[in-house]
Amino acid sequence: MKAMSAQQEATQKDSTQKDSTQKDPTQSGFAGFAAGRPFTVYDLEAIPDDGYRYELIDGALIVTPAPSWQHQESSGELFVQLRNACTPEFRVLSAPFAVRTSIHNELQPDILVARYVDLTLKDLPVAPVLAVEVLSESTALNDLNTKKAAYERMGAASYWVIDPEPPGGLTVFELTAQGRYREVASISGDEKFATDRPFPITVVPARLLDGLRPLTE
Repeated sequence: MKAMSAQQEATQKDSTQKDSTQKDPTQSGFAGFAAGRPFTVYDLEAIPDDGYRYELIDGALIVTPAPSWQHQESSGELFVQLRNACTPEFRVLSAPFAVRTSIHNELQPDILVARYVDLTLKDLPVAPVLAVEVLSESTALNDLNTKKAAYERMGAASYWVIDPEPPGGLTVFELTAQGRYREVASISGDEKFATDRPFPITVVPARLLDGLRPLTE
């Protein structure tokens, strides 16, 4: 067997190093982080900004790709409506902004409503009063199951799930006195959902998608 030259050895070493760091970000241990242990919020801080959203639930990494126009349209319109309705003791924020309740748990709801006194400039260290997630093909399973359970455990009073597929949909969960979510509404299209939690607002799912249609004179 021929001995490799110094240049060949260096090339092979460089190739091996690249292979070990340039992994699919959806795979456990991306970029060498948290191999064989739960991820922490400090691992998230070390991941470069690559257009993905990285979240943690009990040390498990959740990776979300860039969203669709439908997702952004419905999220953006609802953000505006919530912000316009917001009362002085609350603030409405959109992703990316971290809800960091422990070293192994960090979520970034598409929209959150928090008490002003609970917020820091860096994150929200307690449960929001309202968390909103907008469904997409890649996130629906997590949004309806894993994230719902995580928001329930942390004590988020209300959890809304938006379906951005026409005609649009909204499912609302509210925390009971026993600390469990109860579905209080499931509407679509031109149906209305009126609530005073966390402040008075009426939402019509179809109106969240109006921006997808061309302007008419």
